[in-house]
Amino acid sequence: MKISANVLSLAMLLGMSPLAALAADLDIKDPWVRGTVSGQQATGAFMEITSKSGAVLVGAASPVAGVSEIHEMKMDGGVMKMRAVPRLDLPAGKPVLLGPGGYHVMLMNLKQALKKGDTVPLTLQVEGKDRKIESIEVVAKVHDLTASAAPATEHKH
Repeated sequence: MKISANVLSLAMLLGMSPLAALAADLDIKDPWVRGTVSGQQATGAFMEITSKSGAVLVGAASPVAGVSEIHEMKMDGGVMKMRAVPRLDLPAGKPVLLGPGGYHVMLMNLKQALKKGDTVPLTLQVEGKDRKIESIEVVAKVHDLTASAAPATEHKH
């Protein structure tokens, strides 16, 4: 990833390594995981990711799941299909939504039920322009099982 002189200088001032400064390239908003019920083996993690200089999401991991993959859901001939994708481009300056019904991080072989209010640690593997893969730590809140999107502000009639 391209590191601006300002980010690198700030990182050094704060005592961070240049590697830690690479995480400053990403803006990750509203990470959340859909809650589960006892015995449920899979769920999705969702967020919005913006890379300032352009990057590629190449993997994910979480201690709550035996398997974590980047998935895509899309309509194909009138049928909703889901498949793992090895890479998800994060174009420079353009937000990429990982949300229900689209791209998301699939958490499978869950080790426990995930209840509203819990938090789930996620590690995103991101490849920069220099082809180096960095790990970015994210903490996602667990939302209600029926959540279809990040919570919006309350609306009353």
